[in-house]
Amino acid sequence: MEEIRNKKKIWGRLLLSMLLAAGLISGCGNSAGTELPTEQTADGSGLEVHFIDVGQADAALVLCDGESMLIDGGNSEDSDVIYTYLEKQKVEELDYMVCTHAHEDHVGGLSGALTYASVDTALAPVTEYDSRAFRNFLEGLEKQGTEITIPEAGDSFSLGSAQVKILGPVRETDETNNTSIVLRIVYGDTSFLFTGDAEREEEQDILDTGEVLKSTVLKVGHHGSDSSTSYPFLREVMPEYGVISVGTGNTYGHPTQEVLSRLSDAGVTVYRTDLQGDIICTSDGAEVTFRTAKDTAPQEGRKPDQEEKEYILNTNTMKFHVPGCSSAAEMGPENKKEFKGTREELLEQGYSPCGRCKP
Repeated sequence: MEEIRNKKKIWGRLLLSMLLAAGLISGCGNSAGTELPTEQTADGSGLEVHFIDVGQADAALVLCDGESMLIDGGNSEDSDVIYTYLEKQKVEELDYMVCTHAHEDHVGGLSGALTYASVDTALAPVTEYDSRAFRNFLEGLEKQGTEITIPEAGDSFSLGSAQVKILGPVRETDETNNTSIVLRIVYGDTSFLFTGDAEREEEQDILDTGEVLKSTVLKVGHHGSDSSTSYPFLREVMPEYGVISVGTGNTYGHPTQEVLSRLSDAGVTVYRTDLQGDIICTSDGAEVTFRTAKDTAPQEGRKPDQEEKEYILNTNTMKFHVPGCSSAAEMGPENKKEFKGTREELLEQGYSPCGRCKP
């Protein structure tokens, strides 16, 4: 597989050089393995990301300037859903198909896409996996004469006037979730981060690379499992919006309250396929807008500085604490004061947060 991928890259670079020399292209096209600018002016008709409701699974269709990329396809039973969705969108050719990792709830429905649409480039973290769903995926690609390309962290390519960069996986692992292809799409001043089912370990690997993670929209990792969307990762991404692909009443308890709280603390407005159905996000390069299949309001995030809570104040040290902080318990009664209000109000009054409880 490595030899095939390297041949593709060498041929792509040679072809790119020939076309540039001939003056036939102005920079749009596939260029896997080459560095592209972090940000680029959106010069097309707009970018759309369709988060398809496939229950307790993942599937998203990205459209930009007549080019398309399908990221995951739900479970095997969702093949008809994906087929019908592509048919309605009149997407008969996929420039890219991304299987973020080999679990059935991500690869299963891709066979439906392969039945309807041709695929130019198929990306996956592995070429073999012992499951019927993955074998169906391989068989569908084989019928089209398409082989899997395993991308490397740092690879980048264009989708219309949008730019896509592969951020992970950074290293090999036997943990399938942490083989997830993580990619960031940049369109003008807006950006989208897809993380598959990457867990804390892969999130930390990506953080250690120092890559730009700041994104307007985060496809929340692992359906909102507590194993993903760690505080350090979320602090770097700092999304305005989060989208959780999740099934109604699923047995996993997704999305977990812990993840929803983290997103709320970060002020993230959350859309969920179990509540809103299909979710379509449109970018004009400056801002994003959402429309949903179900008329259910998203969960508005609240900034932590503006959330009313109970605190314990030390009027001597001018520190504030959460009520259960050990430092607050050791405080003398003459300096101890209870307060109910916002963190913002305390900061304005000159108080600073305790370094132990980090309120």
